[in-house]
Amino acid sequence: MSDARHDAQPKEMANDERDPYPDALRALALLIVVLGHWAATLPRVEDGILMDTEHILDVWAPAGLYTWLVQVVPLFVFVSAAVSSQGVQQRLDRGKPHLHWWAGRALGLARPTVTYLVVLTGFALTALFTREGVLGLLNHSLTVHLWFLLILLGVQLLLPLCLWADRRWGLRAVAGLILLIAAVDLLRARPTGVADLLVLGARVTETHDYVGWINILLVWVLPQQLGIAWWHGRFFGRRVGLGLLLFGLAWLGLAVAAGYPVSMVNGNVGNDTNLLPPTLALLGVMWLQIGLVMLFETPIHNFLKRQQMGRWMAMFGALGLQLYLWHKFAELPATWLGMRLGWPIDAGQPGEPGFWIGRLEWLGLCILMVTPVIIIVVIFERYRKQDVPTRPPHRPFSPEVRRCLSAWGPALASERSPVPSSAWWVWHSPPGCYVLDSDAFRHCRNRSTPSPERRAAGRDISRFHDESRTNASRPAMWHGGARWWLSMVPGWVSR
Repeated sequence: MSDARHDAQPKEMANDERDPYPDALRALALLIVVLGHWAATLPRVEDGILMDTEHILDVWAPAGLYTWLVQVVPLFVFVSAAVSSQGVQQRLDRGKPHLHWWAGRALGLARPTVTYLVVLTGFALTALFTREGVLGLLNHSLTVHLWFLLILLGVQLLLPLCLWADRRWGLRAVAGLILLIAAVDLLRARPTGVADLLVLGARVTETHDYVGWINILLVWVLPQQLGIAWWHGRFFGRRVGLGLLLFGLAWLGLAVAAGYPVSMVNGNVGNDTNLLPPTLALLGVMWLQIGLVMLFETPIHNFLKRQQMGRWMAMFGALGLQLYLWHKFAELPATWLGMRLGWPIDAGQPGEPGFWIGRLEWLGLCILMVTPVIIIVVIFERYRKQDVPTRPPHRPFSPEVRRCLSAWGPALASERSPVPSSAWWVWHSPPGCYVLDSDAFRHCRNRSTPSPERRAAGRDISRFHDESRTNASRPAMWHGGARWWLSMVPGWVSR
């Protein structure tokens, strides 16, 4: 691989076919997330009744080491930035606003996510009447994974800035971000001498102030900057990959020795965490995973080409968002069915006989339950209306928009009951659509069926995974309140 790794066109476009390696990376990362979430959930059953759920990190200390591989959010951001950068740059060169493309991505994420929240709302309301003990105990984990979608959209909004920084400074932009992240951790720790630096991690995680939240931007922009640099050939090769792998292991070892938590997925705000807000230790995961990506790039890429698996990788990627959204939901029917059939979904504690066999049975039950869920979701997404009505814009940020944004508060602030809070948000969000003009988001009050001319000018953005797509038509950001969704039920049934 040379420095001209990607000249005027991305690698897959130069060969008139899609590069399967980024798709394979995202498929692998998605499988790690799904299986990791399922494996981390420990149902506690007594006399056939679900009494509690535990997280494997709370009962098995070595699980923290495995999070160095299963915390794959940096890998997602890295690969997404790599494959999106070329298309974003081409649109900018043609004078097209980046916000148009970003709004399409936001809509592609928002519509399935709102569907997921509406279904959770229905189950939450049903649980109030049936008093079924499954939902309440699994409540805290059903929305825990949605934060990633906000992170992904947030960093993708900054893609033009990252591309400009890569052109102007190259890898020095990466070095600058690392220095800024380190500066934030130093401001949190406020060391007064060498002795304090030796326990920097402990001082950082025991300090909870607003300064640390600056890193929620800097840390997640870093893998995006690295992805752009990698795609443009600023670093490449197995030797560099091996060096980054060893550097990442050394980084993580020194971080743990300095007092940073071992786990990279603990998201409890106010506790010892590397995630909320992100810390300097999380960078070690980036070096480790990017090193593995580069180390195995050539053999895996050749294998995928030889076996002609690119189409299969792209097909799996097309189901990625649905699987990511709904895999936690599958724990509900898996738990219910496991208790009814008397399966050993409660396998005890790690180290006890039969624990890992019980974990495999639990994973099998979750896979069994997620399959029909995904089939139903895909059918629904396939047959529902894809075009978003558009109308002449009104003044931006109307009272309805402000009420919609303020409704997010309880859903995001509540840690104990995210499902009821999400239900409250879905019900109180105003129906309507938010149309992105070249200047700002505008609220569109009229939701009647668009004219054939406007429908022809619309844009099908249901497949958000295709980063290379470009379209000059104006996308829309749409959000429907629960009342609107419920009013559409007879129409769906009649189909």
